[in-house]
Amino acid sequence: MTVTDTHGAIDAVWRIESARIIAGVARIVRDVGLAEELAQDALVAALEQWPDSGVPNNPGAWLMAIAKRRAIDLIRRKETYQRKLAEMGHELEIGSNGVEDSVEDRVEAILEDTIEDDLLRLVFTACHPVLTTDARVSLTLRLLGGLKTDEIARAFLAPEATIAQRIVRAKRNLAKAEVEFEVPAGDDLIARLSSVLEVIYLIYNEGYSATAGDDWMRPALCNEALRLGRLLAELMPSEPEVHGLLALMEIQASRANARVGPNGEPVLLLDQDRRRWDRLLIRRGLESIDRAWGMEGTSPGPYLLQAAIAACHARAAEAEDTDWARIAGLYAVLAQVTPSPVVELNRAVAISMAFGPERGLVAVDALAAEPSLKDYHLLPSVRGDLLFKLGRLDEARAEFEKASGLTRNERERALLLDRAAAC
Repeated sequence: MTVTDTHGAIDAVWRIESARIIAGVARIVRDVGLAEELAQDALVAALEQWPDSGVPNNPGAWLMAIAKRRAIDLIRRKETYQRKLAEMGHELEIGSNGVEDSVEDRVEAILEDTIEDDLLRLVFTACHPVLTTDARVSLTLRLLGGLKTDEIARAFLAPEATIAQRIVRAKRNLAKAEVEFEVPAGDDLIARLSSVLEVIYLIYNEGYSATAGDDWMRPALCNEALRLGRLLAELMPSEPEVHGLLALMEIQASRANARVGPNGEPVLLLDQDRRRWDRLLIRRGLESIDRAWGMEGTSPGPYLLQAAIAACHARAAEAEDTDWARIAGLYAVLAQVTPSPVVELNRAVAISMAFGPERGLVAVDALAAEPSLKDYHLLPSVRGDLLFKLGRLDEARAEFEKASGLTRNERERALLLDRAAAC
């Protein structure tokens, strides 16, 4: 394996394992910023050693072991290590070799006795009220999803420098406030829920449609978000929006096999072979929707509304059976609940499918001056599709070419260039 291949393998492993490593180490050091630094130390060690020694059989366990040793060294060096270990419920008995053995044994016990919701603890810790909502979401995407700063910026439609500063300040503020690494209880749990839902949703979206790179999807991120969503549903079984988000992810995940062609190319929703959709995931998603609507006093929130939209697609055996008028109506309600240019763009697509491309184009053109959509590749992509349907091929080609220059996903760029060529 070449050095380049090894670095590629390390990057892939880091994407999958970083959140678990950070969460596991955070349980020891009780500081998410410090836990990320220790995990990064393990990553640096891999970059230094693996090109010569080769990728280990269990690379995640290797990285965790290195991060664990860094945590042990750190605890051992700190004058207050006795207090830190006492906070973890351990009484140290120091003998000639007692310090080393006690620290090692305790850390090993913590790592082996891993509670299933460690990653959920990390989400709630990063979503502490001491941070702004944007900071909570940005930091958790960084820690939980292993996303790079530019990818988070893309998810927020915000400048990369803004996100970088936000993450640095967030970690500093958490450390300053000495935030506990825990899942909160009572009213505090409810207060942080909206940020947690947003974090899980953005992690899922990054897996469902990768921001950059050669792959259209990152299934590991989708699976992680689904796991977190299911854990959250167990933790908060009486919250409709929790079940709404889970339903949305389940139904969208049902299309995964049909979204990618034999060579990894994207397959758009209307072109997918719906026989390849996972009926079990669809059924689970629809059950989650029914569960949410069955709760007393339920009013539609953003995730339950999006799940209802996804359900319209799931219930249509063929693309032409889709109830686009209902979808357009649901997007109108969603735009009132959570006003957003992206929601309005999706509504414009639904309007075009229900009432014709002319009406859809009017709705899209109304968004042309929206600053947050200036570099959003789906705006010219949607406009190009509508112009193509109207037979305005030169204009359509220009829009597809513009969209291809804005996306950083190579699969999506190829798709857009193919559509431009078809004009």
